[in-house]
Amino acid sequence: MKEPRLTPAPPVRPRLRYRASAVVPHLTPAERLARGRAARREVPRSSHALFEPSSIRPDPVALLETQGALRVPDLLPIRYGRMVSSPFAFFRGAALVMASDLAGTPSSGLRVQLCGDAHLSNFGVFASPERQLVFDLNDFDETAPGPWEWDVKRLAASLDVAGRANGFANAERRAVVLAALAEYRTAMRAFAGMNTLDVWYAQISVEAALAQLRSTMHPGVRKGTERIMARAKTRDHLQAFSKMVRVVDGEPEFVSDPPLFVPIHELLPALDADSLEAQIRGSLRSYRSSLTTDRRHLLEEYRFVELARKVVGVGSVGTRAWVALMLGRDAGDPLLLQVKEAQQSVLEDFAGRSVYANAGQRVVAGQRLMQASSDIFLGWQRLVGFDGETRDFYVRQLRDWKGSVEIEQMRPVGMTAYARLCGWTLARAHARSGDRIALAGYLGKGTAFDLAVADFASAYADQNDRDHAALAEAVAGGRIVAQEGI
Repeated sequence: MKEPRLTPAPPVRPRLRYRASAVVPHLTPAERLARGRAARREVPRSSHALFEPSSIRPDPVALLETQGALRVPDLLPIRYGRMVSSPFAFFRGAALVMASDLAGTPSSGLRVQLCGDAHLSNFGVFASPERQLVFDLNDFDETAPGPWEWDVKRLAASLDVAGRANGFANAERRAVVLAALAEYRTAMRAFAGMNTLDVWYAQISVEAALAQLRSTMHPGVRKGTERIMARAKTRDHLQAFSKMVRVVDGEPEFVSDPPLFVPIHELLPALDADSLEAQIRGSLRSYRSSLTTDRRHLLEEYRFVELARKVVGVGSVGTRAWVALMLGRDAGDPLLLQVKEAQQSVLEDFAGRSVYANAGQRVVAGQRLMQASSDIFLGWQRLVGFDGETRDFYVRQLRDWKGSVEIEQMRPVGMTAYARLCGWTLARAHARSGDRIALAGYLGKGTAFDLAVADFASAYADQNDRDHAALAEAVAGGRIVAQEGI
């Protein structure tokens, strides 16, 4: 496909837009393009190949332990057990470790809203409010503004790490990584040539993407992808409801599955039921205020029934995550909301503190900025917990046509196609929040940046192997308690 040309408009004086006391300059396309090219001269694209761990690099296990100090102690062995199971699982949980490493790498000075944890498992399919199946980023716990290169390098490194786990040869892994990087670069050039609203509306409809890829995909990959898409439409709140809930005396209640899923009355059996009900209703009022008027009205159609603690993910294990069961017109009209703790982003110590006092609002604002379509119940709140501590949370539906590929089953041809989807999606997210014309100017038409970051990805995958081994050694030596197989 021919890349669109970047055609700068004649230079004019910048116009200024005022937003919340901040003055935002409106540069011309020519000035924005020049900004990107100037950054390229200051920080050559080839410099991104470098990854040389400092002699004072923090102990990766110690970094994980600092995170553990703010989490539920009883759940930490599950987190470590999941991370120690493989280098790829370690990588998924080690966003803080990589953020610390990325802080010492070259940066062009161009900033965007970062996902903060843009590994390939944090992309997937879900339903848009218009009930279309879309592909997008789906995890924003670490989102924050920062250098755009950090997201790109985390995605590239994750592809190399996943390729190793799947037994890919060196050349196969490099081809997968380069496919993602080339797609990011060419997509950014395309976005640079688009009108602003066209960038904002751009998204990947899964059906449209499959139609475009059918002729280039291996038949086995195509059939497997179509199965995943079909299965995603069955993974909704009703399916989750059928697995997590039983009806007792006409009223639904959660089915306990400790330690991964535990109703609140089992965690806090001595807590007065009326007191608990009052606290939860108060928290719902707080959350409701973060929604738009129409969605507040929708939420008010539901009544609260029960709350349960749920263990989620790999890196998130130990943070407080709840599932709230709500009912609409009757017991066959459920809504399951996930209420997930939001802590300080792993990026903030390296890229600057968040402008949001509430970490839940930080997550929601970043998600709305980066995603083409966000959950209609996405909101935030601040709660005083049952232990008296104040914590921030964000809220969304537990499941809405959610689907993801099985990374461990991917072969090179399938991972290459998937890598391209991830590269395009990340570019779109960055184009919405950053200067897409400057970014395209920095990247250029050639493969210099692609080749450099592919080298970085391989070097960082080596480091990840060493860090995973360090965690395994800490477990074997008794420094870390890990509960594997959960």
